[in-house]
Amino acid sequence: MATTIQVSEELKRELEKLKLYPRESYENVIWDLLEANMELSEETKKELEKAYRDIEEGRIYTHEEVKKELGL
Repeated sequence: MATTIQVSEELKRELEKLKLYPRESYENVIWDLLEANMELSEETKKELEKAYRDIEEGRIYTHEEVKKELGL
């Protein structure tokens, strides 16, 4: 049984960008996103969580900051 869901216009535009072809259904786009997420290994998920914490806590440097520090 199919159902209807509501999404914001912003989310709809983002989903539209992910379509592989113009007439692809949003359901297929969402399934692709879910499959991609399910394929991540536990180790990868932990590494991503660590990276997000590093970003949030300011433990990252831009390319420009690194170049400046190295005198390039």
